[in-house]
Amino acid sequence: MSREYSQRKQDYFAQLTGYLNDYKSVIIVGADNVGSNQLQRVRILLRNNPKGYILMGKNTMARNCIRKAAQENPKLEKLLPLVQGNMGFVFTNDDPKVVRDTIASCKVPAAARAGVISPVDVHVPAGPTGMDPSQTAFFQALNIATKIVKGAIEIINPVHLLKPGDKVGNSEVALLAKLNIRPFAFGLAILAVFEDGSSYDPSVLDLTADALLAKFFSASSKVAAISLATGYPTLASLPHLMGNGWMKMLSICLATEITFEKAQKFKDFLKNPGAFAAAAPAAAAAAAPAAAKKEEPKKEEPEEEADMGFSLFD
Repeated sequence: MSREYSQRKQDYFAQLTGYLNDYKSVIIVGADNVGSNQLQRVRILLRNNPKGYILMGKNTMARNCIRKAAQENPKLEKLLPLVQGNMGFVFTNDDPKVVRDTIASCKVPAAARAGVISPVDVHVPAGPTGMDPSQTAFFQALNIATKIVKGAIEIINPVHLLKPGDKVGNSEVALLAKLNIRPFAFGLAILAVFEDGSSYDPSVLDLTADALLAKFFSASSKVAAISLATGYPTLASLPHLMGNGWMKMLSICLATEITFEKAQKFKDFLKNPGAFAAAAPAAAAAAAPAAAKKEEPKKEEPEEEADMGFSLFD
């Protein structure tokens, strides 16, 4: 038995080490409430396009293997904090977003179980339940307003039964089972993505180019504001510093006899604004005839009747 275990351990180490060296992206997935059949379905989906390979195993074995692999590739050390809980690895060289969407598409509906933390909002719709009046205790325990209609219990208003993070109790389980509501859908949960020595949240995969630009501009404006407030010049504050410097130079020129080419136009305008006001209508008037001049359409002249050589009196 020990030899078999030792051989399986060596095979696992060789497989994990090979995957860490051959694939650029590692997706950390949580496998809570995922059965073997469902896991096999995900494996089948990842065989073609996109291609990904799932590897499960004990966390202690995975950490030991990663530590040994990190001796040659130190970047793998940052993968160690992600190895915790009921998790597994998905290795791929394809787009992680496509692999993530493929994994997320393989979920199966599941009934509520006592003690499970609700991952989503669970609502009970208003209307008839088909349950006889003797079972009103379930609704009373959950403070759900009901009424008896034609010998059956009817829920008066929609009920927000569970919120994300709430612990499912026995009363909720019994009620949802009697109403035939399967509120949860379980599958492999994407926990993190590891690439080139850094890990990030899977929500980063949903960022578009426009969203990235918006975040970049927002960060740049904040850096520029801090730079201007502290007097510490940066590339982000350089355009503002240049603009402020230009306005100060122009103010000095307008208040003194000092001038330069760009400022002279403003000084001339302040000395004789009427000349600029008269020049503007004149320029507009000169441009108006050229704009208004259009090629008049030629008038069509009536065609003269051709002389065919006949006379009325012939």
